[in-house]
Order: sequence, then structure tokens, then C-alpha cells
Amino acid sequence: MEHNNILPVVLAGGKSKRFGEDKSQAKLGGKILIDYILKEITKDFNEVLIVANSSIQHLSSEKIIKIEDHKKNLGPLGGIYSAMKWVKENNKKYQWIASFPSDTPFFKMDNFNDFIKRINEKESELFFIKSGEKRHNIFGLWSVHLVDQLNKDLEIGTRKVERWANDIGVKIINMAYEKRDPFFNINTKEDLEIAEKILND
Repeated sequence: MEHNNILPVVLAGGKSKRFGEDKSQAKLGGKILIDYILKEITKDFNEVLIVANSSIQHLSSEKIIKIEDHKKNLGPLGGIYSAMKWVKENNKKYQWIASFPSDTPFFKMDNFNDFIKRINEKESELFFIKSGEKRHNIFGLWSVHLVDQLNKDLEIGTRKVERWANDIGVKIINMAYEKRDPFFNINTKEDLEIAEKILND
């Protein structure tokens, strides 16, 4: 699968309820959290889309485009739909959207490339990563052909990523790591403290 067929999308429109403030803007090792993921993915892609509903700071790059959700309060599925809609409305040639959270500071592009190598496009239109016992519903590869189905399901009230993906027929890609899990994400202030300790080791 070629990178030029994939649009990377960073989902930063969440309310960060457990964190207590917009975690994408939290400082970790002197750098805001969202910039860790942006630094990795801007190297290998022609364009990077951020879906965020507030004015946020982020890495400065001509490759980065920021949009808001087409409709607010639809959760991560709404962010994915907004990205797919942007692809269609701007006549982009992307066939796939790669979704990334804004709160995974230890992720590297090598992890994504390993994920892509394990994918057989004929098996599904939706792929998620599982590492250890945890399924990562935000680290995914979504066919843009799902846009109409996703729109219809959002209209009738679908919000849960995992349930929707299971109904569609998601293919899970298992990835094992002996040392630190690169998909460790920060949901709470305690998680941020753990990440700081990992950085300082």
C-alpha cells in the first residue's frame, strides 16, 4: 500500500473529560503532546489533516491542514467522517484514511509501516491495531468508500467506534512488543506523569 493513497488524520476534537483539559495541548518533556505524533507522520506524508474544534497550537508545517468536525459532538466517528467528507469535497485521490490519536507520544512511523505491511486490502475496508491485550480503535486504516455508510449510521445515532467497526467487519492486526508499547496513550494526569518518567529513563 502506497503512502500517497493514504491521508493521515489526527483526531484532536475530543473533550478530554478524564484529563480535565485539552490533553493535546498538555506539555510533556517541554513539548505539547500533539506535536509528538505530528513530528512522526509529517515526515512520510504529503498532507496531514488535524480535526479539532478549538484553536489549538501544533507543529508548524505547510503539510498540516486543520479542519473542524462537520457536526459537533459525534465523537471519533464524527472526526473520521469529517475527514472523509473533506477528501470528497476537495477532490483528493486518497483511497484510505489513517487515523491517529493526539495523545500517544511514543508512537513511531516504523510502527505504522509495520502495520501497513501486514494489511491485505482485499480482506476488509477497515483495519485496527491490537497490541498485547488492548485493541486500539483510534489507530486505524479506513477506506474512504465507507463515507456514505458512516454518514447514514451517524444520522441514526451511532457513536461507539468499536460497535460500528464490528458491524462493518473490522480486521484486527495483532502487533506484539517486548518492551514499551508504542501505543501507550495518555488519558489522565497520572498517565502524563508515567510518560514523563519514561522519557527521563
